[in-house]
Amino acid sequence: MKIKRPSFQFYPADWLRDTALRSCSVQSRGLWIDMICYMHEGSPYGYLKVGNKVILPSNLASMTGLTLQETEGCLKELHDAGVYDIVENGVICSRRMIRDENLRNIRALGGSKGGNPTLKVKGKVNLPDNLDDESKDKQKPTPSSSSSSSSSSSSSSSSTNNINRPDSVPEQVWHDFLKIRKAKKSPLTQTALNGIQSEAEEAGWTLEEAISECVTRGWQGFKAEWVHKVQETFNRGY
Repeated sequence: MKIKRPSFQFYPADWLRDTALRSCSVQSRGLWIDMICYMHEGSPYGYLKVGNKVILPSNLASMTGLTLQETEGCLKELHDAGVYDIVENGVICSRRMIRDENLRNIRALGGSKGGNPTLKVKGKVNLPDNLDDESKDKQKPTPSSSSSSSSSSSSSSSSTNNINRPDSVPEQVWHDFLKIRKAKKSPLTQTALNGIQSEAEEAGWTLEEAISECVTRGWQGFKAEWVHKVQETFNRGY
């Protein structure tokens, strides 16, 4: 049975820096945040539906207090800007919400295997844990992370890398990622960061999501194939 989540992740930086969304009017952005809340209640998650019923513009107008003309105008503006997708039967959906839900399911699936996703059980494959992206044939042990952190260690870890933090990646996530790279004696280079960006795009993830996943799992890098393998297995059903 699926768990009904009372909340969802919201990224203020993404909201404020999304060029497509910022090109839309305040009214359209206001409608979009309501739509996001309704899609959080949708089934499947991330789709503008109530049970098996598609929420049509006329329904959305009644639910939000806008006129039908205002609603249709806002929907057109949002769609023209590429903010949302429309799938079969005219259902509106959010790419980001669907991707985040898949990511949560992948993490939950990994957790159900006792924190050792490298194991294969009955032919099921999960994401490798602590896999060194720069050594395809070797798996290096993760150094102990029990040493305490301090402000001085924070500045020293940053000074060992001359790469500027991408605007899309939160400062704490970036700092934690640099600590992982430093612990693995692999200072971050622009080439390595470009590789992570490329792999993230291939997986359909943002750079922030990819680096956050690296921090969660103790990875020093990211491979799209890890995500593809898990998603293929998940889609076959567990």
